[in-house]
Amino acid sequence: MAKGRTEMEVGSDGVAVIYVANPPVNALSIDVLFSLKGHYEEALRRNDVKAIVLTGSERSFSAGLDISAFADIRKPEQLKDHCILIESMTDIFEDAGKPSVAAIDGPALGGGLELSMVCQARISTPNAQLGLTELQFGVIPGFGGTQRLPRLVGLTKALEMMMLSKPINAEEAHELGLVDAVVSPNDLLNDARRWALDICESKRPWVRALYKTDKLESPEVAREILNSARVLSRKQAANLQHPLVCIDAVEEGIVSGPRAGLRKEAMAFQELFFSDTCKSLIHVFFSQRATSKVPGITDLGLTPRKVSKVAIVGCGLMGSGIATALILSHYPVILKEVNEKSLNAGIDRIKENLLSRVRKGKMTKEKYEKTLSLLTGVLDYEKFKTVDLAIEAVVENVKLKQQIFAELEQHCPSHCILATNTSTIDLNLIGEKTNSQERIVGTHFFAPAHIMPLLEIVRTPRASLQAVVTLLDVGKKIKKTPIVVGNCTGFAVYRMFFPYTQAALLLVDHGMDVYKIDQACTEFGMSIGPFRMTDLVGFGVALATGMQFLENFPELVYKSMLIPLMVEDKRTGEASQKGFYRYEGKRKASPDPEIMNYVNESRRIAGATPDPELLKLDNSAIAEMVFFPVINEACRVLGEGIAFKASDLDIASIFGMGFPPYRGGIMHWADSIGARRICTMLSEWEMKYDQFFKPCSHLLERAGAGLPLSASATMMMNQAKTKILGGC
Repeated sequence: MAKGRTEMEVGSDGVAVIYVANPPVNALSIDVLFSLKGHYEEALRRNDVKAIVLTGSERSFSAGLDISAFADIRKPEQLKDHCILIESMTDIFEDAGKPSVAAIDGPALGGGLELSMVCQARISTPNAQLGLTELQFGVIPGFGGTQRLPRLVGLTKALEMMMLSKPINAEEAHELGLVDAVVSPNDLLNDARRWALDICESKRPWVRALYKTDKLESPEVAREILNSARVLSRKQAANLQHPLVCIDAVEEGIVSGPRAGLRKEAMAFQELFFSDTCKSLIHVFFSQRATSKVPGITDLGLTPRKVSKVAIVGCGLMGSGIATALILSHYPVILKEVNEKSLNAGIDRIKENLLSRVRKGKMTKEKYEKTLSLLTGVLDYEKFKTVDLAIEAVVENVKLKQQIFAELEQHCPSHCILATNTSTIDLNLIGEKTNSQERIVGTHFFAPAHIMPLLEIVRTPRASLQAVVTLLDVGKKIKKTPIVVGNCTGFAVYRMFFPYTQAALLLVDHGMDVYKIDQACTEFGMSIGPFRMTDLVGFGVALATGMQFLENFPELVYKSMLIPLMVEDKRTGEASQKGFYRYEGKRKASPDPEIMNYVNESRRIAGATPDPELLKLDNSAIAEMVFFPVINEACRVLGEGIAFKASDLDIASIFGMGFPPYRGGIMHWADSIGARRICTMLSEWEMKYDQFFKPCSHLLERAGAGLPLSASATMMMNQAKTKILGGC
């Protein structure tokens, strides 16, 4: 069955309109490309066709290549055939004897924009979004984008659009010359037809973007721009090669001509397509979309209930951030605090969050006022009687949360979902004083809540499936990526990553340098290392979280005294300007030699002596010692059913803890190493250092069966059956 197609109709004016028809976003599948080539060739053959308009059906031009179709390509020969098809098709478009105009509404991204740039002109609506987004998938533009975009908008802007995978709107595209006119959606096709006929009749210029030079800088200036782009790319993404390959392809076209640039682009695209980075980023793409599919919850036919109004109790940093996220997505919010001072401080934080968007040009002053009008501050529960969702966002204090939930049960309507933003506390404990356990669900946002993309929806065995389905819907509407997890201390994300700092503390006790560990982790791809992260969240939070884990998982915790010793000396992290680092000015962190006093005392208390073998490890090996325990805990989370699938943990690790997306997430990266090697190394470290490294049963089972860590229980059972049958 064909996946998408194109349709063509020829008007009495002699213009053939070709529609890309592959809803919802008109992705360019193999079938679409073949169909498009066929219709184009037909239009060129027909005597009744003077000009061609290329557009998309249902208010969408094309969001680019169909990732699912291209992800099925396994052999270089297959990809090469498709690239030859694309190259011949773009040549036909650009060199045809009949002009073509792209009529763009909605997204023109990746291959979609590249196809439009082959046309002699582009007309768009104000709703258009135009961009080359291929780098976010680990490849470079493959339809000629590295050559045509610089010639249409200039080198600096083209590099920015490609390096950041950042689309621009129609207004900016028009100012840059990427689109030739912006018209209303109702006029789009008629204006595009007229424009195409004007080109045909020599009333407008016949432009071949590939051969334009007026927007290109001089060779000397171009060289400076390209070198600056390389420096910036190495600084921002030291482990990634494909941005540099993209810059090389652009440079080839400028130095040796556009045809040479196209050849370099095609070869690079084919090589990068099979790279580990591309595979990892495509895995992330599909895994992110799979988070909203939860077996036993979203496959039961339940539809989300409408949430018209939301209440939030507590407007500290988290509460004000959650409120910001909700009002930005047009949800009216009732914000409650215990006194006027705290309430005003929370509202001021929300105002500042919105004003930050105004200053960055992301929001008009008028939109700011309209958005802020959705917020109502209160000091009592009177207005809670009409809310559909109430979110508690106070400090991590069990008794306080229990009191609030008893009050919410009393004042909210019976259909209202009662949610908590706790990051570590068991939901059963929070709801212990209520008779509404079926309505109690966790909504764990990550700080800052209006910016961080992840939302953990925590479900207890007694929680209503309807409530979970409704929260999944709310999560998507406020532009979060929601994952559904089970109930335990730390839930999925914080529990999985608790060993990140624990392993680092253990390594320090056994002789490793604090700053060497942080350096190894940032080289691996984390934005900050475990010690810099501890400074950022604060030692008070770190100790409180540590106590929660010690109480609930005593056998999994490494009991280091390093942080308690520093707290005794009033070193509490960035807030006190002294933690593992010293802080001066705007959060500028610098190593502090005084740290060794605390490190030596911690080692003395632990009875640990520096291990000379540890000091010989390179940064890659250090990163493994820090992250293999994280993988182990992720396996435990999967084995206990706290996470429903491994890909959810991949997304959680990336969006919740900053794990590098180009590694595909924690479990995807683990599978690239192999369960057996991870298990072997952890067992060795357990024998040599501490039971903290002991492999869990889920990891041992996968290693023993030779299966990926992401293997489902069904796959395990099938493997076992095969072994049994094989022995009969």
